[in-house]
Amino acid sequence: MVAAGNTGMILYKIYRALTYGLTPLVHLHLLWRRRRGLEHPTRWPERLGRSSLPRPSGPLIWFHAVSLGEGMAAIPVIKRCVHCRPDLSILMTTTTFSAFEVITNQLPSGVLYQFSPVDTPTAVDAFLDHWKPNAIILLESELWPNLIMGSSRKRISLALLNARLSMKSFRLWSQPVLLPLISLMLSQFSLIVPLSTMQAIRFQVLQAPPFIINFSGDLKYAVEFDASSGEIGSIEYLKGQLASRHVWMASSIHRGEEKVMLGVHRALIQMYPDLVTIIVPRYPQDALEIAQV
Repeated sequence: MVAAGNTGMILYKIYRALTYGLTPLVHLHLLWRRRRGLEHPTRWPERLGRSSLPRPSGPLIWFHAVSLGEGMAAIPVIKRCVHCRPDLSILMTTTTFSAFEVITNQLPSGVLYQFSPVDTPTAVDAFLDHWKPNAIILLESELWPNLIMGSSRKRISLALLNARLSMKSFRLWSQPVLLPLISLMLSQFSLIVPLSTMQAIRFQVLQAPPFIINFSGDLKYAVEFDASSGEIGSIEYLKGQLASRHVWMASSIHRGEEKVMLGVHRALIQMYPDLVTIIVPRYPQDALEIAQV
């Protein structure tokens, strides 16, 4: 185990050096994403660890999710933290612009929101030095070496909720070359709450300490709709309108894929004349362009 830990640390140092050297290219990539509307037009520097808000005094917990679905799953936990520990400051970060547009309106009053830093040493260290979180709660599969190892180095407690690994990610991390690195990273956590028994097995195969793995169920089932916003009424109305029709959905599609989906729609409608096709783009800003196709 000691040899594996040493190998994992060597791999991490190689990763840290590589990501440090690639920092200028990451900066250019963020600028390109901003021009495409994939980053916030004015707050994109937050992705480089340049925080736009001051840190409040007292203890602070940082919740991080990559996108909208994971971010919504964090909200019930955040609300519980606010209720049980009103003395805590809560910071929420996500990666995507689409998550920002929705989640900022769903968070409890007083919760701070920032875009998450990219996993380069400069961005992560700047973010951690500014916010100085007492604990970090990551959602699902946000396993970034600089973030995890940097937090551990600063003695910040780490938890992974709704933990999951896709089969592709699991096979990648299971390779002999990368296994020592993921094993080292998982050993830095104080708590891992897997999405299912199968996910728990995957984390154990990747050598997560068994005593830190606990179960709670899928947090996405704890997400509540705001009845005052009219969302529930709209959903019930839509369900009523579509109850007697054939419906299929193409969800989280990227730009250009709608043409394939429309081709599928034209083929299916020959067999099901009452067919309704629902197209949900990965990025909301693509919706208007798709609607005009």
